[in-house]
Amino acid sequence: MARSGNNNSDRFHKDVMTEIDEISSLLGLSEIYVKRLKKPQRTMTLHLPVMMDDGSMELFDAWRIQHNMFRGPAKGGIRMHPKATLGDTLAHAVLMTWKCAVVNIPFGGAKGAICCDPKKLSPKEQEHLARRYIWELLPIIGPEKDIPAPEVGTDSTTMAQIMDGYSVFAGYSVPSIVTGKPDSVGGTAGRHGAVGRGLMYILKEAARNQQLYLYNSTAAIQGFGKIGQSIAEILSGTGCKIHAVSDSKSAVFSEEGLDIEALTEYKNNKGNLKGFPGADVITNNDLLALEVDILIPCALEHTINQSNVRSIKASIVAEAGNAAISLEANKVLFDREILVLPDILANAGGIVISYFEWVQGKQEFYWNAVEIEERFENIMISTYRKLMAEAEKANESLRTASMKLAISKVAEAMELRGLCP
Repeated sequence: MARSGNNNSDRFHKDVMTEIDEISSLLGLSEIYVKRLKKPQRTMTLHLPVMMDDGSMELFDAWRIQHNMFRGPAKGGIRMHPKATLGDTLAHAVLMTWKCAVVNIPFGGAKGAICCDPKKLSPKEQEHLARRYIWELLPIIGPEKDIPAPEVGTDSTTMAQIMDGYSVFAGYSVPSIVTGKPDSVGGTAGRHGAVGRGLMYILKEAARNQQLYLYNSTAAIQGFGKIGQSIAEILSGTGCKIHAVSDSKSAVFSEEGLDIEALTEYKNNKGNLKGFPGADVITNNDLLALEVDILIPCALEHTINQSNVRSIKASIVAEAGNAAISLEANKVLFDREILVLPDILANAGGIVISYFEWVQGKQEFYWNAVEIEERFENIMISTYRKLMAEAEKANESLRTASMKLAISKVAEAMELRGLCP
């Protein structure tokens, strides 16, 4: 029996399409470009047969969407999630296009998804699924075509397996086919915690703008997976007191501040935050409504929406998770003068480091950690400063400024390249 998600368009997909219309209108973009930006250049729908450990065969629905490749080869993660849909995958591919353009990385946006629950698959079944997926995608991927990366439900091991699968068919090792690989097979220094470090560079700048100092600030983090843990570790290292953290099962709170090192160890050993000693149990909505300086949603889409946005009391909301704030909620936060660091900027650290990894793989020449971090910091800080200056000048949100920059860059590339034939 096929394992499939619901392919009907949802609120997330609609928000992404609506935002294209709104920003394109502000830019006075020609209707033909608006239509092209709302449609992907290529969509591949797959039905992946996989031999399970018990000898049975299962079919898994999957997709790879290449949204826009006018600025360079497509780039985007591969998600394994039981609620993956075609609409969500397209929306994520569009966000990747904007993300690459905002930080001026010469990639276009793509996204892949396999509708499955990786927690219910054995490591061998996951490997078979990943290898079958990449085998089916051979006609449309490659270092100059489309470069996958890890996302929700996949990791560096998955990328090593995909690299191997592609290399077997190529007949030689092709490390630049994916990013997010282990160092031993062509990964890069600086990969671990890239999203967290990138966010921290921006957050330090934003805190100064808000007349905050991270060393005596307070924060709450919604989502405590790899990205949330990385952000918590880096942020607590600045002296910021993290009052609350949540995962998909529960949320914990401490007035004195959580011991992040102990909390991370507990989560990784137990699999969730339930029962963490020395902390109070709260709800996810309680966490979002806490009186903290910084709120960081870094889980799935639309964590902050019309139903809870007016309860938020933070001075800064850093959107570490893709589309963690709905379109309407973004507008409410701007009207309330709460600074939002949008996802296409706040979590762009991953794509910057991925680009570095791809370049090094192509050159077969690797940079040291210091060189990478200097380049990385410069890109993140200079991008934030440029966008904040534009936002203040136009009296608009940082998200609007970011989207205007992204769409104008992509539209310019489309116009200059023209139509062929």
